[in-house]
Amino acid sequence: MEKFTAAVVQAAPFPEDSLKTAEKTAQLIREAAGKGARIVVFPEAFLGGYPKGDSFGAPIGLRKPEGRDAYLRYFNAAISLGGEEVAMIAEATAATGAFAVVGCIERDGGTLYCTALFFDGAKGLVGKHRKLMPTAGERLIWGFGDGSTMPVFETDLGRIGAVICWENYMPMLRMHMYSQGISLYCAPTVDDRDSWLPTMRHIALEGRCFVLTSCQFLKRKHYGPEHECALGDDPETVLIRGGSAIIDPMGKVLAEPQFGVETILYAEIDPAQIARGKFDFDVSGHYARPDVFSLHVDTREKRAVKTT
Repeated sequence: MEKFTAAVVQAAPFPEDSLKTAEKTAQLIREAAGKGARIVVFPEAFLGGYPKGDSFGAPIGLRKPEGRDAYLRYFNAAISLGGEEVAMIAEATAATGAFAVVGCIERDGGTLYCTALFFDGAKGLVGKHRKLMPTAGERLIWGFGDGSTMPVFETDLGRIGAVICWENYMPMLRMHMYSQGISLYCAPTVDDRDSWLPTMRHIALEGRCFVLTSCQFLKRKHYGPEHECALGDDPETVLIRGGSAIIDPMGKVLAEPQFGVETILYAEIDPAQIARGKFDFDVSGHYARPDVFSLHVDTREKRAVKTT
């Protein structure tokens, strides 16, 4: 395979206006593709927003009316996969031929899911991954994904999949992704801590894959005045500071994190580096010990109601 360019977007969405965010997403896809990017990765919850600092009025044992109002606003900002936002992004990938991974808040019935969407050029939306385990207070507002949405897609660029934010701390999920031969491991996130980059470098080394991690850059002013924020109401307060990066299969940082700014990071991807790395370490291949350890993965869809 030939070398190609990858991009990770570090930007601020319009958390309360997903259609406007979709327009920005399409614009950024075109911008990155115009600079040669064949794959473009966006942050977690880019469409629909990550409500940093909001408690949704839910002390233990109580749900306050203002919390229900906050959830209603959040519910209304989420997207349907058959909606205009998805069509707009699909149009941008069709026009550019780019593969895009876009974090969103997906509305399905009365439940919201933190989801990564996969767009493959002219094919449009080809699949999704729903976050398996929301972290801490996220469990109040998001449902849980199941094993049916943990795909890796075969493309001309390699095998592409996504693991969202703190799912990356789930060793068994990582092993499942490695076993599918993932080569472009996308990690949409809102984790802007200094400890995130070492985690991404570890995963690149562990999986002998390229890691493309994309984090939001978000200020208080991007939310309206009704948004509760434990970090205060100064419009210039940074809620999520960025820290996106691209790492190669030997743990080398190809695109260094930047903080406090909207940007697009680019890096040249050399697929040959994957085989070079697996010479001495293939975690689900010659370095595995199936005689000692095994992993069972249930990829069946789990629905609460089935009809026969």
